[in-house]
Amino acid sequence: MTPLRLLIIGVLLYFLYRLLTGPRKRRQAFKENGSSSPGGAVQDVLVEDPVCHTFVPKGQAVQLHHDKQMYYFCSDKCCEMFLKQKGAEE
Repeated sequence: MTPLRLLIIGVLLYFLYRLLTGPRKRRQAFKENGSSSPGGAVQDVLVEDPVCHTFVPKGQAVQLHHDKQMYYFCSDKCCEMFLKQKGAEE
């Protein structure tokens, strides 16, 4: 066999190895991370800021519990504006 044929066979065997072991490694990684689905499960829900109507991930939003209701804001500035508006209404 020529060295070129050996090289081509080696590359093909490497790709075959990667194809056979790749999915198993991915499943193992998901089990270690605690994820139930390998399709990319939704990690966070988007909530709308009541002042500027921007959608923000719930985990990153500024939270305010006001009048027995939870409000989510994109920033402290929007939270302060909301409190000023509610204070003016009362």
